[in-house]
Amino acid sequence: MTRSRRMQPVARLAESRQLDAVRRMGERQQSLDEQLRRLDELNAYRDEYARRFEDGTQSMVGLNVRDYRLFLSRLNIAIEQQVVEVERARAALEESRGAWRESRVHRDAVHKAIDRFQVEERHQAERNEQSENDEHGRRRKPDEL
Repeated sequence: MTRSRRMQPVARLAESRQLDAVRRMGERQQSLDEQLRRLDELNAYRDEYARRFEDGTQSMVGLNVRDYRLFLSRLNIAIEQQVVEVERARAALEESRGAWRESRVHRDAVHKAIDRFQVEERHQAERNEQSENDEHGRRRKPDEL
């Protein structure tokens, strides 16, 4: 069995790992998108609530104002926590992007090695054929020429 054929399982494994890395990177991108969407929703909700608070403060009694401010404070805490989740999702995406790059480089290196082996094998086959032709030519009788 030739070296290029022996490398085929390695190439398939490298290809599979690269595809897995692409899939994981896509999943992490979706997760980041989801976390960003949630952050946008929380910010929009807080902004709307704050706007309503500003518009209605004259007609509110003390207890309602305190509850409103407490609720806005909790929304701000939720937003801060969501910002942390967004950063985690970004870090996970960058990590998966690095793993994808590594898997792609490995896959490309394996394919280059296989290509190089195939070129060497073709050259060797050509040399063998030329050697056989030369040997055949030497064996022929002079009257056959």
